[in-house]
Amino acid sequence: MSSVVERRLLVNYRVDPEAAASLVPPPMRPQLVGGWAVAGICLIRLGQFRPSRLPGWIGLRSENAAHRIAVEWDGPQGRTTGVYISRRDSGSVANVLAGGRLFPGEHSLARFDVRETTQDLHVAFASHDEALSVSVDVRTAERFQGSELFADLAQASDFFRHGSAGFSATRGGQYLDGLELQTSSWHVEPVEVCSVRSTVFDDRDRFPPGTAVLDCALLMRQVPVSWHPLPPLRIDAGSVPAGNTAHPE
Repeated sequence: MSSVVERRLLVNYRVDPEAAASLVPPPMRPQLVGGWAVAGICLIRLGQFRPSRLPGWIGLRSENAAHRIAVEWDGPQGRTTGVYISRRDSGSVANVLAGGRLFPGEHSLARFDVRETTQDLHVAFASHDEALSVSVDVRTAERFQGSELFADLAQASDFFRHGSAGFSATRGGQYLDGLELQTSSWHVEPVEVCSVRSTVFDDRDRFPPGTAVLDCALLMRQVPVSWHPLPPLRIDAGSVPAGNTAHPE
């Protein structure tokens, strides 16, 4: 599948490793940076989404979101890195119907509210099943600053570029759908977070005070990409943490 990432906003939290580990199914484990796990929300608008052999004008446009944790695991070739996606949401009925069937990645339906100017961006969504909601406001910034995870923009960019393989939870709970983003035009820019609300990261039962702290946000715009299916990753039998399903409450 091919598309253009018209906008991809990565809102990133530094998370207590034990809290993150309780949400990740083995064989995965949290990938640590400076002693912290890295988790967050990806808010992405895709344009021209279509099979790669078809022209761009025939493709679909959609707003989508993913809740994710940077992970690593031991594979046939040794240590592998990527992201574990506990849930995907989309404003597109087509994505919800096709996800997990025509291409990897099951989606839940959500309502999105997006307002965008040259300097300011507001992205919010609420899932139809009322399981979660997110609201983020950011503003373009000249410098990358304030992060305790990454020393500079180059380090942050490199970290997320190498986490391009995403494995997402499925309703069956026995395996993870795999999908990899590939692009020759990778570029991120810094943004300042003005406000953020998340029913996941603000949940004190899941993340007690101090265990999930907003760290930084990055923005990608107008990047052509292709999406490649990966072999499903089987979850170790009986190892899924309590409450860790495709539809967390």
